[in-house]
Amino acid sequence: MAKLDKEEREILNAFERGALKPILEKEAELKKHREYAAATFKAEHRINIRLSTRDLQALQKRALSEGVPYQTLIASILHKYVDGQFQEKTPN
Repeated sequence: MAKLDKEEREILNAFERGALKPILEKEAELKKHREYAAATFKAEHRINIRLSTRDLQALQKRALSEGVPYQTLIASILHKYVDGQFQEKTPN
């Protein structure tokens, strides 16, 4: 078996515990998430902001690891924040 990263291990553990539940109305759920994605990434306005070099490089590195452009990552973070979905990770 290939080596799993932390997120993959969490998913596997949840599956093995029986904590995952099937989605009953899969098409409705897919439609809802497609609408969220379209709204999240629809660029309606352009803004200019100043960031420290350190923060910009960290964002670019994170975006690269996520496989998305860094501007898209920033827009996604801002969208989640204003939508109340953004939560800081607490130290373990």
